[in-house]
Amino acid sequence: MENTIGIGMFLFYLSIAAVGVIIGLAVYHLRQMRTKQQAKTILDEARREAEKMKKELNFEFRKEIQEKRLRFQSELKKKEDKFTRLESQIIQREKEIRRESNQVQINNVRLEGREKKIAEQEELIQQKMKQAERTVEDQNKILEQVSNLGIEEAKKQLLNNLENRVKSEAAQMVNDIKNEARERANRDAKEIIATAIENLAYEFTMESTLSTVELPNERFKGMIIGKEGRNIKAFEEVTGVKVIVDDTPELVVLSGYDPVAREIARIAMTQLIKGRNIHQKTIQQAVQKATSEVRRSMQVAAEETLRELKLSSVHPLMRENLGRLLYRYSYGQNMLQHSKEVAYLSGALAAELGFNVKLARRAGLFHDIGKAISNNSEGSHVTLGVELATKCNEHEVVINAILAHHEEAEPISPISVLVTAADKISGSRPGARRDSLEAYTKRITKLEEIGNSFEGVTNTYAISAGREVRVIVEPEKISDDKVEILSSDIASKIKETMEYPGQIKVCVIRRTITSRYTDDYEETMELDEKS
Repeated sequence: MENTIGIGMFLFYLSIAAVGVIIGLAVYHLRQMRTKQQAKTILDEARREAEKMKKELNFEFRKEIQEKRLRFQSELKKKEDKFTRLESQIIQREKEIRRESNQVQINNVRLEGREKKIAEQEELIQQKMKQAERTVEDQNKILEQVSNLGIEEAKKQLLNNLENRVKSEAAQMVNDIKNEARERANRDAKEIIATAIENLAYEFTMESTLSTVELPNERFKGMIIGKEGRNIKAFEEVTGVKVIVDDTPELVVLSGYDPVAREIARIAMTQLIKGRNIHQKTIQQAVQKATSEVRRSMQVAAEETLRELKLSSVHPLMRENLGRLLYRYSYGQNMLQHSKEVAYLSGALAAELGFNVKLARRAGLFHDIGKAISNNSEGSHVTLGVELATKCNEHEVVINAILAHHEEAEPISPISVLVTAADKISGSRPGARRDSLEAYTKRITKLEEIGNSFEGVTNTYAISAGREVRVIVEPEKISDDKVEILSSDIASKIKETMEYPGQIKVCVIRRTITSRYTDDYEETMELDEKS
């Protein structure tokens, strides 16, 4: 406000100075003019003009002062209102704090009362426990005198009786729970899985690291080897595949762990034999042509797969490795077909349960993508698949499904669980995969060893390619109640110590035949098997 008044005074004095200048100019003009009348007229006009300017400046000054005063009063009122509201809020908050403080004090008083009651009850319980212990001791002494048994012996006998009763009741309870859960789950599980695997049946080829090429006649073996072995060395160097020319008539064998390179070598060798012109230049040309053909077939296979599954926005590197699965086999199962089947199964299961179908198909399709590069890289196919999917910015659920389907990470989404289930369905259904004879024999032997390791077991037989284990027990040692427990224990031990596809059924057989002879009566009692 003081600054505003100072500015106004400055303007006022400035106006006076301006008037003085005007008067001075008027006087100057009067001096120049020689006529007094003209000087007087000019002077009067100058005075009137000066007076007019003075009034105008004074009016403007007062008007400006008034406007600034009004603005100042308005701002002051706003601040006062704000301070009033804040003061009201502070007062209200203080009231709430006082109420809360009072409530806390009341709760503390109640808590102290409860603690006191609890302490009294604890003391009463302690007294009753001591009294009960004394009563038990007196009863034990009476029992010892009556039964002539020591405390430890009586305790052991009592525990044995309780153990047998609890085992019997537990076996019956386990059986009831299993039956109830099985009946409840079968309705939904059968419907979902049956819908999911319907119309999914693919043919699979036995996995091998060898490919064969038929020859028109034995003369071609010499052409393939070439002078001093130049042709065969050039072919192996260009393709990275070993060529085996042995005594097998009209046949050469191509050996290599990389299925794509082996397929390129097979096509190139077939073309060379058809052309009947084998030397280093034609070998390079044939390999280049075969490489283009194989790459084109992998690209077409990847595109057709993605189109069938209606998946889009797939990174080119993921497409390329998806196509490589066309020539990759595992336990006799083609990996591209397996991945498609897992994708369809995952999508069908997701649709039944109301989850994201496209994401489930995507996770199922790429769950084994690491096998496309596992032949030429260090690390498991899970690690390689995660690295590839991460590099290509795949969805986090897809990456988790790659890890979770071999239990290397916990599932973060129900879709990861569905992919794991679909992978097991695809890999364990009859005809999907084939084991080597050595692995098959080891698994059968291991299953029988586990069954025979339990007390009371006479013989164990693994049948149905190891998908069922039949255990025969001694009826004198294993009662009906213990049969359920034994089958559960054997199944648990198999699950803990072995890796196997699908499920293994454990069937425990207890059979007792009792015969009595009289003159004209024979009684036979048989107890059938229990699983």
